[in-house]
Amino acid sequence: MPKINQTIQETPYFRVLSEDQIERIYSAALDVIQRTGARFYHEEALELFRNSEAVVTDENLVRVPLSLVEKAIKTHPRKINLTGRSGKHGIKLDRDTVNFGTGSDLPFTYDRQTGERRRTTYQDVYDAGRILDYLPNLDFFMSHGIVQDCPNTQTYDRHQCLAMLEGCTKPMVLTSVDGEGLQDLWRMCSLFRGNEKEYRLNPMFITYIEPISPLMNDRSAVEKLLFSAEKGIPCMYTPCPSSGATAPASLAGMIVQSLAETLMASVLTYLKNPGMPLVMGGVTTVLDMLTTTYSYGSPELSLASAANTDVSKWLGLPMFSTGGCTDSKTLDEQAAIESATSLYYAFLSGANLVHDVGYMDSGVNASLESLVMNNEIIGMVKQIGKGINTEEEYLALELIDQIGPGGEFLTSEHTLVHYKEWFQPKLQDRSDYATWVREGQHTMADRIQSETDRILKEHEPEPIDKELHQELKKIVQDADERHAK
Repeated sequence: MPKINQTIQETPYFRVLSEDQIERIYSAALDVIQRTGARFYHEEALELFRNSEAVVTDENLVRVPLSLVEKAIKTHPRKINLTGRSGKHGIKLDRDTVNFGTGSDLPFTYDRQTGERRRTTYQDVYDAGRILDYLPNLDFFMSHGIVQDCPNTQTYDRHQCLAMLEGCTKPMVLTSVDGEGLQDLWRMCSLFRGNEKEYRLNPMFITYIEPISPLMNDRSAVEKLLFSAEKGIPCMYTPCPSSGATAPASLAGMIVQSLAETLMASVLTYLKNPGMPLVMGGVTTVLDMLTTTYSYGSPELSLASAANTDVSKWLGLPMFSTGGCTDSKTLDEQAAIESATSLYYAFLSGANLVHDVGYMDSGVNASLESLVMNNEIIGMVKQIGKGINTEEEYLALELIDQIGPGGEFLTSEHTLVHYKEWFQPKLQDRSDYATWVREGQHTMADRIQSETDRILKEHEPEPIDKELHQELKKIVQDADERHAK
């Protein structure tokens, strides 16, 4: 018989903040915006504020009335769709849809031949793209390194984008040097869509922009923000406060400040061109007071990120969170613990873009092996996220009655169907001890290394059309020539 008034929980439920706590944080952020304000180091931005209800004093200190913030926040789309260059891979940023990806701009990479740490190169970013293009549980690509063997540091972003496009067919999150750099990246990706209007309908990347905490917006960040608003480029304006250093030591205070910084960006884009797709979030973590490092492995990072996700859902904005990263210098037990914990809580929180997968050494070192390990962890996390189905077929009452006391389920049709729904590990060893010894006593580290080698040897991404590839290279070469003068 059908039942009414039931609560059926198809997935695990996790939440950090209550509705009342979210409202208190939002109200406090509004107080910061109206009372304290933020500094903007960009004349067009200041002029936009002066011509609005905002108040500009002390040359560049901007304070905004609450009514303007409320108008602005309502103009951002509640959903963002992204596709990769080939159109075969896409992600959706809407409520409680979780996507996993790498982080960007790591200055160092562990050399796979020597094991030594060295500066990241174009080839490293390309190889990271190939790994990510293959791994099924990673959905979007940030560069996982910063290209440092290009002709000019002012054009690294164009070379980086080209390496990413060559190596991976999945959606991207891109960083840029400045507004001119972002314009070139937008031109490069627009080539895949034919024209600007088509690109608006079918974007390939979200641009990553970072203000300076506390409450500072430098020229480069604002240039990129205004260009994103003009072109409708999906944008994450991502504060990275360090609790105890560039934000209050209390997590609630850090979240309030971070939210205020995001809301100020919302107002500016509203004044420039309402409707820009805006993603909130960032890396909100603590400064380790013993080592003075910005901790990527702390439990506070996971807790604050999940709380920020609660706020983002309340505001109707997509969320950029953090997971799969570690403070460890090598792929050891610490790396596994910190990566697994952060991935699990980021997934349960419902954040839309969980980035920095594969980060090591507090966001300094890139490791392809870490990507391979985290892909396995994400597979386990996603399995937990499926929850437990309690429909009649899954309750299996008829089967239990049929088998009866003392029977066995191994040979039943029900088992043949449903065991295929279980998580099937690729790297973990579930054999008995004798089998493990007979097959070489391989450790998890051995299996990760072997799988990484295999992917790099066998996987080639779908190639870019030759004429289109030449156009992409021309944009990069033109940028190099401009900045060589």
